[in-house]
Amino acid sequence: MTAVFEPTPTPPVEILAVLSLLCPEVVRDIEQNWNAPVSDYARHLWRPVARPASGPAIAARSILRDVLRQRLGVIMQPEEIGKALEEFEHRPVIQSGLHCLLLMDRITFDALLLAWLGAVENGLSAFVNFMGTTMTMETIGREGPGWLDVGDDKVNLFGMGRHKLCRKSACVAGPVSLNKRALEAAGDDTDASRWLGTLLASQDKVFGTAADALTALNEDLVANWDRSGKAVPVFIDDRLAAAAMARHLEHDGSLLSRLLIEPARRQRLERALQEAASGPFGRFLPNSTAYFWGIREERVRKLVLEDGHLIEPDRPHGLSIPFERPHLKQALLDGVLLPNLFLMFLVLAILPRVRVVGGLRQIGYVALFHSILLAVLDENAPEERDLAAELQVRENAWGMRVIDEKISVREQLAGLPEGALFPELLRQYRLRTFAETTDDLKLVREDARWRKIGRAEIKAT
Repeated sequence: MTAVFEPTPTPPVEILAVLSLLCPEVVRDIEQNWNAPVSDYARHLWRPVARPASGPAIAARSILRDVLRQRLGVIMQPEEIGKALEEFEHRPVIQSGLHCLLLMDRITFDALLLAWLGAVENGLSAFVNFMGTTMTMETIGREGPGWLDVGDDKVNLFGMGRHKLCRKSACVAGPVSLNKRALEAAGDDTDASRWLGTLLASQDKVFGTAADALTALNEDLVANWDRSGKAVPVFIDDRLAAAAMARHLEHDGSLLSRLLIEPARRQRLERALQEAASGPFGRFLPNSTAYFWGIREERVRKLVLEDGHLIEPDRPHGLSIPFERPHLKQALLDGVLLPNLFLMFLVLAILPRVRVVGGLRQIGYVALFHSILLAVLDENAPEERDLAAELQVRENAWGMRVIDEKISVREQLAGLPEGALFPELLRQYRLRTFAETTDDLKLVREDARWRKIGRAEIKAT
């Protein structure tokens, strides 16, 4: 009797074909790990990255190390800082795409879990997570940083009125303290043993901003969920990117100073940005603000560049900052400006040669940011020519909603051993393949932007 062998499952060709139009590096990751455990995929994402070789990349990595060292100094002992930085030098990876939410948010929790798996499978002591803080405290009805999702209800985390929640941004709203009464009431109706005690331990603390509070609370939750301390999350946000950007603007000879301040270079940059926005993948680009966000009265403000100044459109008494290197640098240091997504990814990932792991929209716009930078480099300048050669390898990866559980975090954690939640989940995700976890790339298939790209490609052929 002849044995019948089932063919090895393969990823859907039509989806990979669409992804490969913009992100061939993401397709290679998927193909290599399709039938492997999702923990292997996480290990693959946190694999080593070639060290910077060109002058601008080396300088950008040095700046990033310095601002990271300052951040690590807040949460680690000196000997731990050196180890974490050395690990980052070899495996420079940032899990991005996370919004400034408590880890009880399902998508945020699942993304952080994938990053933790990658760090643990590579034996790292720490791993870096970027949490965007420019979002308002309430984005849509009872969602956003100001709300705690407990599975069957939403708790007003800081006891802030709805009119304030939708008018203040997480990075500047403050000072704040926890809404103790609402938290305790939620604990009466739900299995709160996995999070309530950890949060209430900080009930008497006053935090400078909501972003500071959420960072501290998330650190406490992870420490309680994995008491072995195998891999410690290092949360960074737009403010660290602002500090890095200010360092790039210290000298008029730095690449970013030249691109932004020299009229001819900035004109070339703006033309590249406009061409990318009007091109076939333009729907991935965020149409937001001119190079920087402004901060005024606890709110992040859109800016435009007019007559040599960054100003708030249609607000004569709003922000007005000269678009000159010393003024931009000081405004970044003073917390008045934050870099937009393009500049943020340049200083945190593309220039310092760091692999950035994000969601399905992010892999698109990071690829475009990469191509925009290549388009504006001066091939007659040796250092920029060297950087262009280095940028032929793109460090861009998909990691948001690869793990995409449809039940609440409270339900995910129910029944898991206290103090060893993450290690238990590691055992589970060593048994589930990437193909199973992503349901044969169902999320990509259903994504509106990628679906439109696919239809346009079919029509073109």
